Amino acid sequence: MKRLCLVIVITAVTVLTANAIVPPTMGWSTWNTFGLNINERVIRSQAQAMVSTGLADAGYKYINIDDGYWNGRDESTGNVELNTTLFPSGMRALTDYIHSLGLKAGIYSDAGDNSCGSGNIAAWGMGIGLYGHDQQDCNLYFKDWNFDFIKVDYCGGAHLGLDEKERYTAIHNAILATGRKDIEFNICRWAYPGTWASNVANSWRTTGDINCSWNSVKSIIKENLYLSAFAGGGHYNDMDMLEIGRTLTPNEEMTHFGMWCMLSSPLLIGCDLTKIPDNSLALLKNKELIAINQDTLGLSAPLVKVYNGVYIFAKDIKEVHGKERAVAACNLGDTNTKLYIQASLIGYKDIINIHDAIHQCTFFGNEKDSFQITVPAHATYVFTITGNRNEQSLYEAETAWLPAYQEISGNLTASFNSNTQASGGEYVGFLGHQDGNGIVWKNVFSEIGGDYLLSVGYFSGESRGMSLNVNGQLTYTFSSLNSGSFTKLAECNYKIKLLQGMNTIELNNPSEWVPDIDYMRLTRIIPEGINPVVNKTRVCKVDFFDLNGMKVSSDSKGVLIRRTFYSDGSYEACKILK
Repeated sequence: MKRLCLVIVITAVTVLTANAIVPPTMGWSTWNTFGLNINERVIRSQAQAMVSTGLADAGYKYINIDDGYWNGRDESTGNVELNTTLFPSGMRALTDYIHSLGLKAGIYSDAGDNSCGSGNIAAWGMGIGLYGHDQQDCNLYFKDWNFDFIKVDYCGGAHLGLDEKERYTAIHNAILATGRKDIEFNICRWAYPGTWASNVANSWRTTGDINCSWNSVKSIIKENLYLSAFAGGGHYNDMDMLEIGRTLTPNEEMTHFGMWCMLSSPLLIGCDLTKIPDNSLALLKNKELIAINQDTLGLSAPLVKVYNGVYIFAKDIKEVHGKERAVAACNLGDTNTKLYIQASLIGYKDIINIHDAIHQCTFFGNEKDSFQITVPAHATYVFTITGNRNEQSLYEAETAWLPAYQEISGNLTASFNSNTQASGGEYVGFLGHQDGNGIVWKNVFSEIGGDYLLSVGYFSGESRGMSLNVNGQLTYTFSSLNSGSFTKLAECNYKIKLLQGMNTIELNNPSEWVPDIDYMRLTRIIPEGINPVVNKTRVCKVDFFDLNGMKVSSDSKGVLIRRTFYSDGSYEACKILK
């Protein structure tokens, strides 16, 4: 890789308007380094270090106490008791001090009867959890103690067999009832809890606890590969706290921080800020990576391709379908990997400029149609790229919004599944059979609107049907879709009309199971007399279809769609023939 480096020091300042999307939380948390071994001296020293290291100026604001502050619950009043041996000055004095530094303060509880840390020092039933005390505890934390953030765990909730949606919704309502509208609420259920979480929380944990190892970081990235559609609008997938500044290698820290920024996870530092290594500190203060994480669109980057263990992600920044995107090449493998990234793969007709956000350098070379990089083992490159956008043609099922998706109740709703026959190696199964359990592609962009051939790749070993809705309107109902096997790919087609700009396309069947869905592909139909844009790669074959998408012979009478296939698997050019 060739780079031209220019170092510019800029202080990051976040300005929120009344209609701005709240970005992912940035701050520090006690658990990774200190666990239950905390006291007010530790918290004050970390708050001081947040300021003295320049992390506060870089955007990190929250100092969060993650368990271990309590001393049971007073049986006569029902109040949570503070451990005054550890916090002799009291919690309000501590939050006042944190606020005096220009920072914000966070606290911890559980949705059930006791905290996750309680099992290490006392039997179940300590009773410091929120259950049965929602409003009482929220008044204490946010009105009396004046905290600004709360993480709510689920050890006590699981212990009591409580319903996640009911409990976290009740806690959300109790927070609102305090009169505080500025509280950051984090759900810690250790798996994606369901789309309902977007209505009650700022963020939600998607995995079990992180630990300071490459295998842990790698596994969390893999568990979040297909969750991008569930973040947005100021609500985020939480990939857990950062292990940067502890024992990971520089390449592993690069991947850890780069991917947490690309996927718009909250950034909560977990090391001892008074002992943080210089290289780790510089990475955590990288203004270009932070800008990608804190981008005003609040989007998480979807996976677009996998090459020999290197995962390519791309997302819009600053403007939906604008010229600027953030792109990451994440090497989860154990060997250095060279690859070419095609402009079309990451959403461009051609590339104008590439900037290396990790190293804060300009990348230059012959990069109009593609660019070459070698990604070291365990490392990640993140780029901000400017170019002329193309219309996306292929929409993978695993990047779509699944309204009923969750990871708590098994395969009762839509699920991600691996299949080597699938275009991206994954498909979505268990769709349909109930209201809302469909698949939705949002932000389907058409430059000028008009007619398209919609093609859906599917697997089904039995006859199944599904409805097609375009922009909220029932457009067509497919029936008797059967590919011959649940491992054999087939395709159904239908002509649709898109609006200029953004569109929404949905497949569903509330009464029956839908075929397993691999992808949706959109191909513009070029009217007679207009020359289509011809792909320069070698033509492999030409097939003909009628307007219902059924393949026919080339001498069939009537209006046909000619779809030209190319060697790269695309079929960009279409034309209506008489």
